[in-house]
Amino acid sequence: MSLSETAMPFTDIRNLAKAMPGPDEEARAAVKARDTQLTKPAGSLGKIEDLADWFAAWSGKSSPKITRPLVAVFATNHGVADEGVSAFPSAVTRQMVENFAAGGAAINQICRTYDIGLKVFDLAVDMPTPSITREDALDEPNCAATMAYGMEALAGGIDLICLGEMGIGNTTVAAAVYHGLFGGSAGDWVGRGTGVDDAGLKRKEDAVRAAVARLNGEADPLEVLRRVGGREIAAMAGLIIAARLQRVPVIVDGFVTTAAAAVVHKMNPSGLDHCLFSHVSAEAAHRRALEHMDQTALFDFGMRLGEGTGAALAAGIVKAAAETHTGMATFADAGVAGKTGA
Repeated sequence: MSLSETAMPFTDIRNLAKAMPGPDEEARAAVKARDTQLTKPAGSLGKIEDLADWFAAWSGKSSPKITRPLVAVFATNHGVADEGVSAFPSAVTRQMVENFAAGGAAINQICRTYDIGLKVFDLAVDMPTPSITREDALDEPNCAATMAYGMEALAGGIDLICLGEMGIGNTTVAAAVYHGLFGGSAGDWVGRGTGVDDAGLKRKEDAVRAAVARLNGEADPLEVLRRVGGREIAAMAGLIIAARLQRVPVIVDGFVTTAAAAVVHKMNPSGLDHCLFSHVSAEAAHRRALEHMDQTALFDFGMRLGEGTGAALAAGIVKAAAETHTGMATFADAGVAGKTGA
């Protein structure tokens, strides 16, 4: 991970989150107007039409077209993994980063299928953060620098960004972030993650409880993030904010990526309007998190892999929505009789 020696302080990040622009209503209106002229009955494509509207509003493109979609996978390790909260050892994170590079992971195949770019960001994989049960994951300068690093993922003219992650133990830190932000009990937010047994599930719940107890009631979202979160969650939160400022629509993946979205939501309740939540994770608490943010996912396929796999599948649908709207002929173009008043 290469971070700037100086990063914006939390105060600047908070100001950016408050200053997020709204949708481009002219672009949205243009799409809606053209949709009434396309060679199909009004509303017959259902959610596909809504996705074209959404992409137009948040990209500012009245003729929606996606040419540079990217899945950004943020990889890191967590000290809490050494406390038996995962079914796999931390070494798997590095091995999976190498698997991504070799093209052998699930996300590689989905991106190839839908012609979506893939970039893996190594967030100091070989230097795990401290265990959140005993120490803060990050100090403020490092957390802010990591958020700034995440913002840089948009370089190169990306016009649709999908969030992905890889890191053994990260469902534990995500659960701690949710617990710190939304309350409830530790048990409300933990699940089996990569497939821990009953004993592992108890260790995981105990770890989340201990981590959030250290917050001592601290509710500021950036403080919750830096103290009980992790580098990938910080980077993705920064990326969500930057995407809004640069008018790049965002597709959120599952349980861990939604934790980053939750941080932004707590900073600005309208701060996720440019985000599409791709799927409901099989990690049960994901549905609860979406409900806290009044969000509805696009589909529920029982997935829980991470890597951005659900977001990439959703990106394929959004690409189809944009291409369908822009490429379809109007009734006038095709010489097809439109709807009459009869």
